[in-house]
Amino acid sequence: MKKLFFLTAMALFGMSFTTQTDTEAIVQSLKSGNADEIAKYFDDYVDMKLLDKDEVKNIGRNQASIALKSFFTENGIKGFEKASDREIGNTMYMTGKLLNGAKGFNITVMLKQKGGKHAIITIRIN
Repeated sequence: MKKLFFLTAMALFGMSFTTQTDTEAIVQSLKSGNADEIAKYFDDYVDMKLLDKDEVKNIGRNQASIALKSFFTENGIKGFEKASDREIGNTMYMTGKLLNGAKGFNITVMLKQKGGKHAIITIRIN
C-alpha cells in the first residue's frame, strides 16, 4: 500500500512540472506566430489597438481574431520575445516584441483571471 501511495505521489509530482499554464501557452502561441491559437485565449470582448489603426473597444472575440490574424499575415509575424510580465491582483500584463524578420513590433497584452484561467482582455501593438 505504501508503495502504491509513493508511486502515485511521484507521478503527480512529475506531472506538475510538465503541465503548461495558460500564460505559458499564450507565450508559445505568440512565439509560433499563430493568431488562431492566441485567439483561443480571448475574453468574450477584447480591446484592441493595432499599428496605425484606431483603438477598438469591446470588439467581439471572432472579429478580434480576424483582425489579429490579418495583422500577423500582413506583417509576416514569425515569433515573439517576451520582455516582462507582471501580475497585480487578478490582472496580468505581458510585454514583448513580435518578430517578423525586420524591425518587429512592440506588443502589450493584458489578461484577466476568469474562472481560474487567464483571458486576454487587451492587445496593443505599436
